[in-house]
Amino acid sequence: MHAHDEDRQLDGLADRLRHDDPRFAADFARGRPCRPREYRRGTAWLTLAVGLALLGAGIALGHGLLLAGGLVVSGAAGHLFDPNREQIRRGTPPPS
Repeated sequence: MHAHDEDRQLDGLADRLRHDDPRFAADFARGRPCRPREYRRGTAWLTLAVGLALLGAGIALGHGLLLAGGLVVSGAAGHLFDPNREQIRRGTPPPS
């Protein structure tokens, strides 16, 4: 493989990274990279906390609607923890 081919492959990888996660690519270029998108789960933890709070309130108060809402929100939070959810939504297969 020639150096020119390798440079072209690296440029392609950099372009894909900028397209997939612009925040990570910009921070990486500045020398202080943030976590890649797959590992940023702040929203997932917050959603899970709200879901569990609703679930606990539903159990404590004996209120079926709070209980059901807590189960639904907790289930949605579980989906947010999937690191490949963005790729699945775009229709690209996850890496093997």
